[in-house]
Amino acid sequence: MKKKLVTLVLLGLLLLSGGLGMLTGHRELSLGERRKLAQWPKLTGAALLSGSFTSSADKAAADQFPFREFFRRGKALYVTYVLGQPDNNGIYVTDDSAAKLDYPLSQSSLRHAIDRIQNIVDNYLSGTQVRCYYSVIPDKNYFLGNSLGYPVMDYDRLLDELSRSLSMTYLDLFETLSPEDYYRTDPHWRQECLEPVASSLARGMGLPFSSAFETVTLGRFSGAYAGQSALPLEPDSLCYLENETLRGCTAYDPVSGDPVPIYDPDKLDSRDPYDLFLGGALPLVVLENPNGPAGRELVLFRDSFGSSLAPLLAASYSKITLVDLRYMDSSLLGDYVTFSHQDVLFLYSTLLLNSSQSLR
Repeated sequence: MKKKLVTLVLLGLLLLSGGLGMLTGHRELSLGERRKLAQWPKLTGAALLSGSFTSSADKAAADQFPFREFFRRGKALYVTYVLGQPDNNGIYVTDDSAAKLDYPLSQSSLRHAIDRIQNIVDNYLSGTQVRCYYSVIPDKNYFLGNSLGYPVMDYDRLLDELSRSLSMTYLDLFETLSPEDYYRTDPHWRQECLEPVASSLARGMGLPFSSAFETVTLGRFSGAYAGQSALPLEPDSLCYLENETLRGCTAYDPVSGDPVPIYDPDKLDSRDPYDLFLGGALPLVVLENPNGPAGRELVLFRDSFGSSLAPLLAASYSKITLVDLRYMDSSLLGDYVTFSHQDVLFLYSTLLLNSSQSLR
């Protein structure tokens, strides 16, 4: 009887402490999932009547649950290695490399991206002497999904639609890349593998290209797919490429006027280590090479993949302007960029093209 009583008391204390921990929890971020966690809503009459309080409280209870990461890991291991489920949270792993299912091709999203690109052409590039190009970065599913029998988007249809809609030169990267060019635990490509990509783009735009780089290794990091899958994946190495040209370059944010580090090693311990490259998520960044070809400029419309590529093209230009339309409205572009005779490259990943609502 005493043993049962002790067991009930311990169970009650566990439930009470867990409930109190959940109700008083106020963790703001999940570093593993790289997202903000839901917070407990304020209790008001209006919120109760509308039902928003209950909905918000349900989300907060799930996000603020004690030992949440422990249970996420346990669930991921169970469904993967006990039930044999092929993916967890939309993430699958093959040969120690994780990828996220991105299927099917969203025609509405692709059309939105094309409309945003055409808007730039119509409002800023028509009537100028710019040389226009576009290129597409395949996600890891292009290389891994078909071989494993996972559903993949229709990449041929995506490229055909872009070709029919955009009157500019296409620079193909699909044959240049391989699965090894991407981080195993993250969607992004590895800068130390991008010399063939940069060389291919430079050749397509009629530019000289220098490949004299040295690799600097910062340390280990676990990418976005490691956190989202909750599986114990082996971390990646985070490296960057350096040379004398880049050491002589400077970068700045034309909106604030503040300098931007070309590489920021402190980002290794941040929420998103990939922000190592050119300040991470910024609407505008200008990279200047005082020893580059005089008057030769590039305007690069990009997503996060472009941050690590741009430094490799620095020797080919005196100025590179990186534009991220996820963080600025295209109507503001004319306040910072005057188009005349530059090279203009639209470089987007299939991940962004298939979920382009953030492009403005």
